Amino acid sequence: MSRPTRRLVIVVRADPVICGHSGEARNLAEVALTRGFDDVRIVTWPIPALQAAGLPLKPLDSILPYSAGITVERPEPVGDYRVPDGRYVLGLTSRLYELFSDGVPTMCISMYLTPHTNAVLEALRGARASGAGFDVTTIAKAVGSDITNIVRTSIAEGRAGAAAFLLTTFLANDGCVAVSEYTRDLIIESARQVDAACGTRFAEECAARVSVSYPPIDTGAYVDLDPAAVDEVLARRGLRRDGYVLFLSRVTLAKGVDDLIAAYQASAARDHVALVVAGTGPELPQMRALAAGDDRIVFLTDVGDEEKSLLMNGSAAFALPSKPRPEFVETFGIALVEAMLAGGGPVITTTTGGIPESVGDTAIEIATADPAGLAAALDRAVLELTPEDRRAAALRAREYAMRFDRVQVFDRLIDDLAVPAG
Repeated sequence: MSRPTRRLVIVVRADPVICGHSGEARNLAEVALTRGFDDVRIVTWPIPALQAAGLPLKPLDSILPYSAGITVERPEPVGDYRVPDGRYVLGLTSRLYELFSDGVPTMCISMYLTPHTNAVLEALRGARASGAGFDVTTIAKAVGSDITNIVRTSIAEGRAGAAAFLLTTFLANDGCVAVSEYTRDLIIESARQVDAACGTRFAEECAARVSVSYPPIDTGAYVDLDPAAVDEVLARRGLRRDGYVLFLSRVTLAKGVDDLIAAYQASAARDHVALVVAGTGPELPQMRALAAGDDRIVFLTDVGDEEKSLLMNGSAAFALPSKPRPEFVETFGIALVEAMLAGGGPVITTTTGGIPESVGDTAIEIATADPAGLAAALDRAVLELTPEDRRAAALRAREYAMRFDRVQVFDRLIDDLAVPAG
């Protein structure tokens, strides 16, 4: 095999994790193959580690294959039982060290600052100490939970050192990006709080260096869907076209599934459409209990990548009523954009976090944690919109969503941040 000339490494919680960032990694990797990268690698965690963590996972047999030229690596842990958690991080770091040390010019993108970006920087420090690694450029992408779950929580708990360390890790990269303008603002505001507690100057540097790179989406997978394929999936699932409202995401309180169940049961629309809750997550048992006894509410826990767009296309409406919680704020809304591209019924969502950036003015928007307002939105989408209204809304939503096409996002990211490595 010939030696690669240009490598892209993406460090992320990849498939089978149900997470928008696993999709981001796939889409960046696929575009990289068309942009001169002849060695593209996604470095992630072993399947047993993901399963042990309790993360919501897709069925393993439902994951679409990557294109030839993309290698998914899952480094095995290093060490024995006396290093319980660090074994996996050491396995990740060790493999990155090897990739950074072989002389191939490399760009490395990490999503989630901890532990992924920590592992990248540690591996790069080791590579450079050995005289290698000087052809490596690093880009760190801060996602919502980096800030909401770590920085803000650390500040609130009086543990500013953890927050300061995370920001130091972020800013140590050649490129620093946020998943949305909302996230960028959140980073800067959180940095101000760290500065006030620690006497640092993170906010000034974040304002100067952090740019926005929206999630890259494979728009081609959602447009021009085969109607026969949609009908086949719906028949297999016992559904009918425009006969259900769809929720498809992680099943958590922060995604507003409890509000959606309450709103659906209080709506007039429930006499005309079913509610399909597709996904898995930590609150799935609780949501099943909320819906107990209502046979119009259907839970699907085995929806694969190919089926997702078809279910979106056949729905009467797509509802994702996210709401801010201490552990999570919706900093973009990838599933919303996918539903807009798929061309089903209107999107119903809230104005929390970065959602307004993902939907523009094309969605039916309600306040957060407002089951009554959500019930009214369901009735409007299902009972009041004419077929002409629905077609016009779908076309406008798709036109807006095309701005997140993965090729455009990839090119902007690389063009803006392909700076010479230090």
